[in-house]
Amino acid sequence: MASAARYVVFGEALTDFIREGAHDWRAIAGGSCWNVARVGARLGVATGYAGAVSRDLFGDELVKLSNEAGLDMRFMQQVDKPPFLAMVVEKNPPSYFFIGNDSADVNFDPTRLPDRWLEDAAIVHFGSISLVRQPLAARLVEVAELAHRAGKRIAFDPNCRNLMDRDYRPTLERMTRLATFIKVSDEDLRLLFPELPETGAVAVIRSWAPAATILLTRGASGMQLLAPDMSWSQPAFRVQVADTVGAGDASMGGWMASHLLAPEAPAERHLAFSAATAAAACRVNGAYAPTRAEVEALLAG
Repeated sequence: MASAARYVVFGEALTDFIREGAHDWRAIAGGSCWNVARVGARLGVATGYAGAVSRDLFGDELVKLSNEAGLDMRFMQQVDKPPFLAMVVEKNPPSYFFIGNDSADVNFDPTRLPDRWLEDAAIVHFGSISLVRQPLAARLVEVAELAHRAGKRIAFDPNCRNLMDRDYRPTLERMTRLATFIKVSDEDLRLLFPELPETGAVAVIRSWAPAATILLTRGASGMQLLAPDMSWSQPAFRVQVADTVGAGDASMGGWMASHLLAPEAPAERHLAFSAATAAAACRVNGAYAPTRAEVEALLAG
């Protein structure tokens, strides 16, 4: 029997429809939280993706790729609901919208989680648009609060998207206050706190989560790790970039995988592992989930 999942990732899986030219579209399995889970599994951490997908060719593809990544399939649900779709009209600058009223993702049922899952989990992840799509969002906040009361470490990546308007602010604060680990990009901060400079936005997050460790990513400009009383900087690894799709998800999955694979390692090592995972993902088109060998090779120089 496979090891019990120590890293459990809650949230959306979807299918991206990416416009290629005037009339053609390309369908790719995706979703921020699903991407994070695949990264954890590919890096060698026993990982469960806790989300629901449709019972059709789109959902079947997500199930197939989840199996191939080595995810604990007891956590994934297939339901008789339409698929959740992201229509990417333009890639640069990003322009997109979502299709999926009462779609599979929002019909995830936490009562169907595996027995003893919370006892076995070490880190539980939440984030992205799953926390604004009801009734899923309310269910996931309840799960996060349950995990927090059980003493589990909560990882949170808001991964801001255009669904997150002013009404999202209470959920943002609530999840931030629960979190042990918070990952935000410079773009997230501009979208979530448009009225504040970056330092002011980070200060708000710190006021909500005084003891949390914050990973602030800046794309090609590298990343910073902000502990309550210390900080570290990490430049981006120099690689041949195919695209940056999923790089943020890879950095999140790599950061948490490092904590689970090498719990005694110093914070700088976890930061470097996160950056190397993101860089390895950028070398392959699409939201690629790199292997531990690929990441370690980058770290070795």
